[in-house]
This record gives sequence, C-alpha cells and structure tokens, in this order.
Amino acid sequence: MSFDLGVGVPIPEPKRRWSMNKSDVIAAMADRAGMSNKDAGACLDAFFDVVADAVAAGGDKVSIPGWISFEQVHRAARTARNPQTGEPVHVAARNACKVSVGSKLKAAANSGGGAAEAPPAAPEAPPAAPSW
Repeated sequence: MSFDLGVGVPIPEPKRRWSMNKSDVIAAMADRAGMSNKDAGACLDAFFDVVADAVAAGGDKVSIPGWISFEQVHRAARTARNPQTGEPVHVAARNACKVSVGSKLKAAANSGGGAAEAPPAAPEAPPAAPSW
C-alpha cells in the first residue's frame, strides 16, 4: 500500500523487517510441504541433529550446494588484550563451527526475499566495431 500526498506522487510504505523463530519456520515448512506441524518440526529437529553430529565429529563438512555449508574449524591459542585494562589475556585453542552461505541464498537475500535462482551469467561482449 502506498500513500498519496495529493500531488500525484505516491510515497512507498517502508519495508517491514521481521524475523522468524523456530515455530514460524516449522509452520512455513508444514504449509509448503503439506504436512503437519509435528512432522515438520521432527524434520527440522532431525536436520539440526545431523548437522550438529557431523560438525561435532570434526571430519565431515555438511554441504547443501548453492545454499549453505557447515564445518568444524580449529582456532589456535592466541594472546588477546583486555579492552578495559590493556592487559594481555591468554585465549585457549578451541574448535568452532564455520557456516558458509551459498550463491542461491545470497541471491535470495539480494533480491529482497524468497528463493531465487543463481545469479545470471555475465552478458556477452558486444560485437567488435568494424575496422575499415
């Protein structure tokens, strides 16, 4: 919906920003797949369990090509600084989860929402000018 100030120039309504919690995601999955919320919730929980187990094992990278990937990475021990005192602080080595976004998810984010296809290929070069 847009508003008109009487001068013929519509003012676009600002985009509403909102976030989805787990229940919202489950409801959307159930609606799109034509299943119950209970079944969709079980699917989502199973997905999270599989990803967490694979990342915790450390050797497996979970990848959904074009969308997202998860993997365990090792962070080496290092010396950091306390920002208030400037005193050096030892940070122990640890493992972390690295999440990488794929091209289809990036394209969906850049298009303003919704699932989008991968970005189109670069346009062909124009024909060369004649050299007479």
